[in-house]
Amino acid sequence: MRTLTYRLALLGACLCGLLLPATASATSSKAEIEASVSKGVIYLKGLQETSGGFPSDWDINSLAAAHVAAANLKKAGAATDARTWYRKLVGNETATKWPKEALVTEYERAALVAYAAGIDPARVSKTQNLIAGIASYYQPESPGYYGPPGNFNGTVFAVLALVDAKTTGGVQRVPNALLKKSVEVIEKNQHTDGGWAWEKAEGNETKLKAAAEPDMTGAAIAALCNAHVEKTSTVVKKAVTYLKGLLVSSSGALESEFGANTDSNAWAVQGLDACGVEPQGTEFTASGTKKTPIDFLISQQLASGAFRYLTTGSTANEYSSQDAVRALAGAGFTVTPPVPTGGLEQWFAESGFSGEAVKSPVTLIINNESTALKVCSVTFAPKETTTTLEKVLMAAEAESAPAKCVTEHSSEAGAISQINGYPSPAKALWDYSIDGGAEKQATLTSEIHLGDTIYLRFT
Repeated sequence: MRTLTYRLALLGACLCGLLLPATASATSSKAEIEASVSKGVIYLKGLQETSGGFPSDWDINSLAAAHVAAANLKKAGAATDARTWYRKLVGNETATKWPKEALVTEYERAALVAYAAGIDPARVSKTQNLIAGIASYYQPESPGYYGPPGNFNGTVFAVLALVDAKTTGGVQRVPNALLKKSVEVIEKNQHTDGGWAWEKAEGNETKLKAAAEPDMTGAAIAALCNAHVEKTSTVVKKAVTYLKGLLVSSSGALESEFGANTDSNAWAVQGLDACGVEPQGTEFTASGTKKTPIDFLISQQLASGAFRYLTTGSTANEYSSQDAVRALAGAGFTVTPPVPTGGLEQWFAESGFSGEAVKSPVTLIINNESTALKVCSVTFAPKETTTTLEKVLMAAEAESAPAKCVTEHSSEAGAISQINGYPSPAKALWDYSIDGGAEKQATLTSEIHLGDTIYLRFT
């Protein structure tokens, strides 16, 4: 499976759109789009291997966008279904790190795919919490960035994963205070032409003035809009204008450094959709030919149902096919999993700490509304199936990723009164919430479960 960084290095071109509703100028009908998606589904389903898996895990994500549940994906002779295969692949029952020395983009991709497959990303197994894996790459010295700041795409996809991979109840599990820092980072990396590229540009005038890439622009505006940035904001409107300027009159494609291609156009369409910008609206319809980016994507489909990468040749490209299917289905970079047929559950979520010497990670976010946020993964081995907030804080003091997430804590009459020396003097005014739920007073005995995202806030 390729990392997002590798894939982004291959991509580089795409779409355009404006903040206008759909109009009669659209040249691809709903029936034509649905027919294209259906043919793409046939091709992608044909890629399933006897293991139950796929050459690329993104195939599961794209099939879910077309309402095909991973739990129902089991070809004749396959060892298991696609959801079970993926859970075992990323569940990593024997170690918390998956894969060994993983990049942050591996965790981000896995969280997006797991969610679409109907697997709670925070509770893949006793030892695997993909949300905590992302948190472990938060950059305290560069607040808002995830992974090496130079690889800006890691931050974009962190936002996409943290916002879109919700709880099984459909709740955003991380606080807006955390998203705000990364939104600021994304805005500061916007190039002067209105788009974004895969590497960091903030603070570098040369890189800010360099040509942007339509695919990363699509991903960036999807992250912004999904993180509650208004589509009427200056940053989004500037990005849409950039994409609009790439429209090729003859084909409706969005041009890129590598030429018009399926992947770049698909990512751009996904970004426009996330921001409520119609890819077949008036502003994205080429004059004369009346072609749109959606027309271009459909024109890239081969008789087999697969899609090619460039505008020439007839070689089926798996990555182009999965990207095109998601974009034509109107989906983002992940989707709420379809409900499987046959009485199968929509979700798989591991429950309960092992009660043995098995280390399990939880996500911890600390906000004293004065100093920089503390964001980390805390991995420890509770002896019972549930644990307490006190034990999480003690474990974080011993070890966390990033390090020194918690250096000290104290309490008054059982209520948390100070974390990392704040406030001084101590006051029992700390609240906590779990997985985006309601805030309550934080006490030493506050109950914590496997896979929880814990938010501590000084009120």
